[in-house]
Amino acid sequence: MNWSIAFEPLLSWPLIAAILVPLALLSAVGLWFGQRGSVLRSAALAALALALINPVFLEEEREPLKSVVALVVDRSQSQEIGERGQTTDEAVEELKAQLGRFGQFDLREVEAGQAGGSDDGTQTRLFGALENALRDVPPSRVAGAIMVTDGQVHDVPANMSGLNAPLHALITGEEGERDRRIRFLNAPRFGIVDKPLSMTYQVLSAGEDIDSVDVRVSVNGEQVALERATVGAEMPLDIIIPSAGRNIVELAIERADGEITDTNNRAIALVDGIRENLRVLLVSGEPHAGERTWRNLLKSDASVDLVHFTILRPPEKQDGTPINDLSLIAFPTRELFVEKIDDFDLIIFDRYQHRDVLPILYYDYIAEYVENGGALLIAAGPEYAGLQSISRTPLMSALPALPTGDVIEEGFYPRLTETGERHPVTRGLEGSDAEPPAWSRWFRLVGIRPPEGSVVMHGPRDEPLLVLNRRGEGRVGMFLSDQGWLWARGFEGGGPHVALYRRIAHWLMKEPELEEERLTANGRGMTLEIRRQTMKDDPGTATVITPNGETRDVTLAADTPGIFAAEFPVDQIGLYQIANGELTTLAHVGPVNAPEFADTVSTEEVLRPAVEATEGSVRRLNGSAGAMSLPGLVPVRATSEASGRDWIGLRTTSDSILKSVDRVPLFGGFLGLGLLLLALGSMWYREGR
Repeated sequence: MNWSIAFEPLLSWPLIAAILVPLALLSAVGLWFGQRGSVLRSAALAALALALINPVFLEEEREPLKSVVALVVDRSQSQEIGERGQTTDEAVEELKAQLGRFGQFDLREVEAGQAGGSDDGTQTRLFGALENALRDVPPSRVAGAIMVTDGQVHDVPANMSGLNAPLHALITGEEGERDRRIRFLNAPRFGIVDKPLSMTYQVLSAGEDIDSVDVRVSVNGEQVALERATVGAEMPLDIIIPSAGRNIVELAIERADGEITDTNNRAIALVDGIRENLRVLLVSGEPHAGERTWRNLLKSDASVDLVHFTILRPPEKQDGTPINDLSLIAFPTRELFVEKIDDFDLIIFDRYQHRDVLPILYYDYIAEYVENGGALLIAAGPEYAGLQSISRTPLMSALPALPTGDVIEEGFYPRLTETGERHPVTRGLEGSDAEPPAWSRWFRLVGIRPPEGSVVMHGPRDEPLLVLNRRGEGRVGMFLSDQGWLWARGFEGGGPHVALYRRIAHWLMKEPELEEERLTANGRGMTLEIRRQTMKDDPGTATVITPNGETRDVTLAADTPGIFAAEFPVDQIGLYQIANGELTTLAHVGPVNAPEFADTVSTEEVLRPAVEATEGSVRRLNGSAGAMSLPGLVPVRATSEASGRDWIGLRTTSDSILKSVDRVPLFGGFLGLGLLLLALGSMWYREGR
């Protein structure tokens, strides 16, 4: 119960003042000069003032409110080290039991740091969780906050003005923990394929006295170097980017004896490999309607440096024109096919025939170029079936098929073979899923004998149209029609010539995305996505090794022809190893080198400034709850100390809820009227004598 006096004036305050002030002055003058009856006049004035002011006696019934205690529990991955998780669970249960003994506290428990939860798992953000827990609580009702953590918190504010209550930190983990860690200091996002890329890294060690350690350097899962690194120093590193697209550079150090975890003994850098401009040599035979199709396509690709020669004047053409009067450029055969042939990533013969422009020995050089890893494309026309066909030269050893001498000239729709529906060069080609295909017809096809390699497109009577083959370390493609320009010109609606020609060229130049057998994986949020590209009917299951060494078998389901995929949620951030048959790949889930794993040694120093700013305490928990000397909880007033040697204080609030009010007027009703009449009557009686 609360008692108080309030005033409920019968008139407005200015009007009351206008009435009482003059009377009060007259009464004061009378008292000053000792006039007869001045005391009674003053008493009558006081009675009138009380009647006008109307004092009221209030009796309030209030219900006290509870103080809110925030218990913030660190559930980050670093809390899984050793016995930290068990210590945390036992400490939380004991704290909840102690708080349950006090009726004046309301507990709000919140967990933070879980991967896949409200946090992304890359940082331990306890203060964000604390703010959310107390967002709707008035500052006067906050009793305090208790954090159970290993001390590695990444969102400690610069000042604690937002918390007007004690903050207490209970630290898990042991003192003097040992841990090694490695991190990249400078890791470029991009690098040129087959060129050195400069990076820097640093090895740090806590709890042990060492000068240097061995560092294994791996690129895409394959070890490429073993270096000796000085602990604490910035170390240089040069690597060669092996392929276009994503590359994973990994640094790893051995786990030391007594080290709390090896999670941060590896550092990852994702580097996108960029090819230098691809060099393509295009050699065209006599001019024809589709001669510029390949040229225009390759010139439009900014990543291609094109060298194009067209045989406009073959050696047998003799018309008496002096050489000095010709504006044509001589074909630099020796420079291109002997001295600089290895500089080209792809050689294209477009309706080319042997007419003694190239010495016969140079075809041997081209075949050797293919065997050693080069790429060759034959865009064949009727010349390939003739007597001057390049199949009659030493180049025949590199060709996937020899001509029969027949040229089929009739209208037909190019179609994908069953192999072509799976092959990445032709898979999903726009218009291929219709019957007939949603593109225009062609009208010429060169007949060949049974070819080597893969037939991915065919023409009339299932005759091969596009053949792709591997030869030694290189690749050869053979396009057995010169009618692709009909698609480029929009004949009968045209067709997807750009996509087809570009895929052929990039497959020949070993673009990773166009490999027939390929295994890739990516992390999307906290989901691991696996994609298997294959020509097989069933690639089998994929084996996944998690960052902590666990092994899982994942079933790959058919997605589209030639593509099998799987995706599943994961609860760990880090590097996953995926294998399927002889193929392996790596995928990193979550942010690379997340702060959560940068330093895992438990510490009291990170939270100490924030704790001391709120007059709280930070102390370490050791062992289980029964033996860890968990501090006792003590309710304290707002102005009292908030911690002691073996206790922590939580402030109580004086806030309450008003349930009811009883009011009794002190100068109202018959009592007030009687007192007022008595005072006035006494004054008149005295004045009348």
